[in-house]
Amino acid sequence: MTLCPACGSTNIEGVDYCDACGQTLSHLDLPVPATEVEKSVTRDRLSTLQPRAAVTCGLNATVAEVLAMLVAHSLGCVLVVDHDGQLVGVFSERDALHKINCSAAEMADRPVSELMTAAPQSLHCEDKIAYAIHKMNLGGYRHVPLIDEQGRPTGVVSARDILRYFTGLLASNAS
Repeated sequence: MTLCPACGSTNIEGVDYCDACGQTLSHLDLPVPATEVEKSVTRDRLSTLQPRAAVTCGLNATVAEVLAMLVAHSLGCVLVVDHDGQLVGVFSERDALHKINCSAAEMADRPVSELMTAAPQSLHCEDKIAYAIHKMNLGGYRHVPLIDEQGRPTGVVSARDILRYFTGLLASNAS
């Protein structure tokens, strides 16, 4: 049995929410971090990484326009938004390589919505770094969009951001 820290009610082992008060219990099932690096990853928020601001385009932006954005801003991805500014897709350098490859001239006028990765996994700036690592690992992603409460993009966390974070942690723990 699991005891709810919020109201003290007893719940069945493994449930995500308290039956009595609805408080999340999922954090109670997490393993105890064994090292300082593990503690940091499960404690620190994505905002710690100082994620890059979101660069967005509309659904009707052409492949040529989005490729130019990637190059001009030295980006790994552009976030695709609908007319309300809601995140609906990601077009990444990997999409360019795998879906366009040597056909850039032939596909230049096509809308990015035909080639983007639709319905991308996303997180919020105050989510933990461990969540981003988990999503990247399971999905094979190099970028995770960050959204606000309305589903509008605010930034992007990249694998490079996380590597930089780990490098900093290891350097500070070595001294």
